[in-house]
Amino acid sequence: MKFSDIPGHQSVKERLRSMADNDRIPHALLIEGPSGTGKMMLARAMAQYIHCENRNGGDSCGECPACIQHRSINHIDTIYSFPIVKGGHENPVSDDYMDQWRRMSEDSPYMDFLHWLSLIQAGNSQPQIFVSEADSLIHKLSFTAHKAKYKIVIMWLPERLKTEAANKMLKLIEEPFHDTLFILVSNDAKKILPTIYSRTQRIIAHRLPDEIVANRLVETKGLSMTDAMAIAHNADGSMLAAETALSFSKEEKQFLELFMSLMRKAYQNQMADLKEWTVTISAFGRETIIRFLNYCLRLVRENFIMNLNVPQLNYLNSAEAAFSSKFSRFINERNVERISQEFDSAITDIAGNANPKLVLFDLAVRMCIYLKA
Repeated sequence: MKFSDIPGHQSVKERLRSMADNDRIPHALLIEGPSGTGKMMLARAMAQYIHCENRNGGDSCGECPACIQHRSINHIDTIYSFPIVKGGHENPVSDDYMDQWRRMSEDSPYMDFLHWLSLIQAGNSQPQIFVSEADSLIHKLSFTAHKAKYKIVIMWLPERLKTEAANKMLKLIEEPFHDTLFILVSNDAKKILPTIYSRTQRIIAHRLPDEIVANRLVETKGLSMTDAMAIAHNADGSMLAAETALSFSKEEKQFLELFMSLMRKAYQNQMADLKEWTVTISAFGRETIIRFLNYCLRLVRENFIMNLNVPQLNYLNSAEAAFSSKFSRFINERNVERISQEFDSAITDIAGNANPKLVLFDLAVRMCIYLKA
C-alpha cells in the first residue's frame, strides 16, 4: 500500500512522511477517526514507507522486496493484530485468522466490519482482542527485527482489547522494545483504555470531502458525477458507506417508485390505492420500513431545496432529479416542516413497535392534506 493509492488525507500523509523522513516516529501512533475513511490504508502505507528500501518522491517505491512483501501482507517485521472470535481455539490469536485477514485487506481495504464478521464466521460472538494475543505479541517482540530497523505492530480496533489484554498492551507501550513501533487504528477512540490512549501520539483522519468520494466512485465504479455526488453526500465522508450504498441501488430504486406512488396518490386523494400502498410497505418488516421512511424524509428535504432553486446544495441521483424537477414545487415553506415531522413521527412509531398499517395509512392521509397546503 502506497500513500498515492489512498484518496485524500494529504495533511495526514505529509505528517506521516515527515515522521519517517526525520526518524522521529513515535513508538505508539494512533490513527483515529470515522469508519470507512481509509485509516487502515494509511497505517499500511506508513509501515511500508518506513520499511521501503528506495523511498522516492515522498512515497515507497512499490518495487523493492520490502514493498512487495507489504503488498501481500507478508513482511516479516510487520505484525497485524485485530479482533477475533475464539472459534474453537483455546488461546485465540490473530495468526489463526491471517488467511481471512489477507482476504479482508484485498476485498475491503476501507475495513467493512460486517464483512469481517462474515469472514471469521463470528455468528453471535463479538470479536475481541484476547489476552492470548497480548502474550503472543510480547513473545514476538522479544526478538530483534529480522531485516528492518523497526518491527511494526499494526493493531486494528484497539477499543476491542479485553481488559487484561489492554493492561498487558499498556506495559508494552510504556516500556517499548527499542526497535518496536505500534500503529493503532481506531474507529471509536473514546473506548480505548485511557492510559493507553494518553501514551499515544494521535492523528485524526477526518471524513473525506464529498468531491473526493464522488471522484473515486466515478473512477472505480463508472458512475455519472451526478449519481456519484448524491451517494457521496449521503455517505457523510465515508468511502465504505459510499461503496455499501451501491449495493442498495436496487432497494433505492424501489423506494423511489414507492415514494412517487405515495405522493401521486395522496395528491389525487386515491384512498383505496393508498390502502394498497400501505399494505405493500407494511409487508417489508420494521427495519426496511424505517429505511424507506428515512429515504422519503431525505427526498422531502431535497425537493424543498430544489424548490428554493439552490442547485449546489442538491444531492439527487439522475432518477430522483427527473421526478423532483416536476414534484419539488409541491414542497414549500408552508408544508415542508409539517411533512418532515410526519415522517419523523412515523419512524419513531415504527421503531417503537406500533402497528405499521395504522402508522403508514395515517401518514398517507396526512400527505393528502399537506401536499395542497
